[in-house]
Amino acid sequence: MAEWTEKDPIVSIRDVHKYFGDLQVLKGVSLDVMKGEVVCIIGPSGSGKSTLIRCVNALNDIQGGVIKVRGIDLTDPKLDKLALRKRVGMVFQQYNLFPHKTAMENIMMAPMLVLKEQEEDVRQRARELMKKVRLEGKEDAYPGELSGGQQQRVAIARSLAMSPDVMLFDEVTAALDPETVKEVLVTIKDLAQEGMTCILVTHEMGFAREIADHIYFTDNGVIVEHGPPATFFHEAKDPRTKEFLSQIL
Repeated sequence: MAEWTEKDPIVSIRDVHKYFGDLQVLKGVSLDVMKGEVVCIIGPSGSGKSTLIRCVNALNDIQGGVIKVRGIDLTDPKLDKLALRKRVGMVFQQYNLFPHKTAMENIMMAPMLVLKEQEEDVRQRARELMKKVRLEGKEDAYPGELSGGQQQRVAIARSLAMSPDVMLFDEVTAALDPETVKEVLVTIKDLAQEGMTCILVTHEMGFAREIADHIYFTDNGVIVEHGPPATFFHEAKDPRTKEFLSQIL
């Protein structure tokens, strides 16, 4: 097998099919993400968006097609899922922080337990990450003492602590109060501008228009239409895309 190079897609999804029992959720999805790109996946509820990105870090197995991350074939029966998840960070709608651990402890756990890194090195990086997500001064706060937006930013910092190559964001603002959405989106925007490869499932159309290099619209388990924001939002061709955009813009 040829070695992955930076000229190749960092995430390659080819003809992916996914079933839950008899229900087919993904029906032959294909897309590529290049290193440093920001891709937004939009579409109605139940269209397969979240299932698709959960397949990218092997939280969901696929029943057909191939997904590769930096050349690693996720359909390989010998796949080391732990090694994959060091490369692919994921932030969910729910923060999933340990309530009995401080913000710093939540960020430090995986690098120390999984990567076996030295505590002092991890602590220094965790402080830098708290600063990156604009939470200086909250290092010793417990999740219950933080707002939803602050907890979500800790969750982002926790994923970044593993130094991933790709970040996946699954509706990360959906559970937040409107006033805390912006602080999370600003954090993601900062990451994108620093060159982090990001794949986002989002309902935030203004944000998608601003941040994305490429937008994919999914419906009923297929990619209906895709393109850069400038053409996608103003020159959509498929009737389903036009109908969706007319309802949300």
